[in-house]
Amino acid sequence: MRLSLVLLLSLAYFTGSCQSKSEQIKENYAYPVQKSDEEWKKLLSDEQFYVLRRQGTEYAFTGKYWDNKKKGTYYSAATGQPLFRSEHKYTSGTGWPSFYQPIDDNAVKEIVDRSHGMVRTEVVDSGSGSHLGHVFNDGPAPTGLRYCMNSASLLFVADGEELPPLVKEWKEKYDN
Repeated sequence: MRLSLVLLLSLAYFTGSCQSKSEQIKENYAYPVQKSDEEWKKLLSDEQFYVLRRQGTEYAFTGKYWDNKKKGTYYSAATGQPLFRSEHKYTSGTGWPSFYQPIDDNAVKEIVDRSHGMVRTEVVDSGSGSHLGHVFNDGPAPTGLRYCMNSASLLFVADGEELPPLVKEWKEKYDN
């Protein structure tokens, strides 16, 4: 009984310290876009806020873009920052939009995620630190990576379509 209690308390401490360390890494990086929770809630839908700002996940095969086959660019729904191109999207069978690489090396940041009793690599946009999904080492060539993203974290614009205001704002402020 006593040993069980000690193990349970140790597990609770270990899990809590790992989760806060992941958050600490995120907070120590100076993202260009900084907003309060209230500002994010005004900008995002409830589902987007849950996914992007609370590291939630949508159910498989329910997101808007998991089966999107149009050519275009996927932007952060939080900032309008370009993240992925359709040429790098593939059918992973997981029910989430999957890409084998981001649009460029600086588009996303990868953070060790030790939540839920496992170790994964969280993917956030480099503009605001908003949660996009996770990256796994079971993707296709040439990278062998699977960037498994939530549709709610993305904004898709087909080639030739007018850019939405959020994307135009990002381009004006941050594209050189």
